[in-house]
Amino acid sequence: MSPQPSLPSWATWWQRPFPDANTLLLHGQQPALVDTGFVGHAEETAAWAHAHAGELGLVVNTHWHSDHVGGNALLQAQGATVAAGAPEAEAIGRRDPGCCAAEYLDQPVAAYTVDVPLDDGQVLRLGDAEWEVVRTPGHTPGHLALWQPEERLLVAGDALSDYDVGWVNLAVDGLEAATTALASLERMADLAPRVILPSHGPIPADPGAAFAAALRRTQRLVDDPDGTVWYGARRIFAFALMIRDGIPTDDVEPYLHARAWVTDAAQLLDLTPESLVTELVTTMLGSGAVIVRAGRLYAAADHTPVAAESLRVPYPRTWPVSEPR
Repeated sequence: MSPQPSLPSWATWWQRPFPDANTLLLHGQQPALVDTGFVGHAEETAAWAHAHAGELGLVVNTHWHSDHVGGNALLQAQGATVAAGAPEAEAIGRRDPGCCAAEYLDQPVAAYTVDVPLDDGQVLRLGDAEWEVVRTPGHTPGHLALWQPEERLLVAGDALSDYDVGWVNLAVDGLEAATTALASLERMADLAPRVILPSHGPIPADPGAAFAAALRRTQRLVDDPDGTVWYGARRIFAFALMIRDGIPTDDVEPYLHARAWVTDAAQLLDLTPESLVTELVTTMLGSGAVIVRAGRLYAAADHTPVAAESLRVPYPRTWPVSEPR
């Protein structure tokens, strides 16, 4: 087995179980944090960052899904500046109802603003090192990676991990989203990084092998649109179970029928929502991805519990208008 790639002394990596994305802290005169986990663990994220770096200057988001931006509001209230890809920054500035796909996915996100919109090729000073912004749309249209050329470090976001690739939303982002994700992967692979820092799972021991596997997986998303829709549905439903400490079995079907992503997936698959829900639950039970225990349906994958009260944040359509900072 290849040895674990080493990180420079000015980078601290925090591998976190779902529902949190991994977090990277970059030390220096102005410490920076890449991704902030889920809203239910915002205080834990802030405490960890302050314990390791003191006052935090900047937060950078690879993209706006709930497991990456959940600590933004708290850290911003404590003085941090937030930076994110320009398409997402603009939507958040307008307070678009679709921000963070929070309402669409039923994944809560506390209201925040983006102070610094990031464009492809822009150079950021994070900690004491300079990083290049690399636009990598696919998983979301505003998804970005961060590239540190001297150390050849690549923050890949949800584009890939050792075991998976990010799901793509064909209903919202178009049927070409999988092709876009593949092109983004190819662009990152061309950088030939020494270390890949993914948003989920461990640091891959062999970057070349990780990219080869990810390219094969993403090509399957391109070749099999129906499979891509099912893949996304399984990921979204498992996450819903994780953040809610399961759902009572009697409430599972009503919960799913109320979700916009279920309606969209059913339409793409030429199914009724009822038949999609039945097949989704049945197949995930059959595969062991979800389990029934004491009258509740749970996600089987390792995850950290979330306090129910932490989910009670408003959808972006009711976020207060952001004020310039």
